[in-house]
Amino acid sequence: MKRTLTALTLAAATAISAPAMAGGSVSFTYEAQNSDEANAIRAGLTLYQIVKDVETNGHITQNGMNNIAALAQGGHGNLGVIHQEGNNHNASLHQVGNHQSCGIFQFGDGASNHVTQSSNGAACISIGAGF
Repeated sequence: MKRTLTALTLAAATAISAPAMAGGSVSFTYEAQNSDEANAIRAGLTLYQIVKDVETNGHITQNGMNNIAALAQGGHGNLGVIHQEGNNHNASLHQVGNHQSCGIFQFGDGASNHVTQSSNGAACISIGAGF
């Protein structure tokens, strides 16, 4: 699990530190490969909810201008978070099934990220950056 989290951190850092190109964006999505990774993602999203004082299973935070976000959940026990910092982002999270967790986090300007989860027990984290 430590190796997986290290790889995730390196991949996210690489994606965010990519060379700047006018009007571009990059995103990285990691889907849990086993129950330990899924539990780690769920724990991180739960901590996020505690810090942000979130009382529901779906939450959107947008800090900036001209951001668009959509969150649709069907089933039971799903956890979805979309957090956008910056301007002109668009993101969507669609969860169909039970006990799924996903967090989409976007930074910079103009990132676009869309995730669909359609199996039971899935967990992912998705990071996007616009430049």
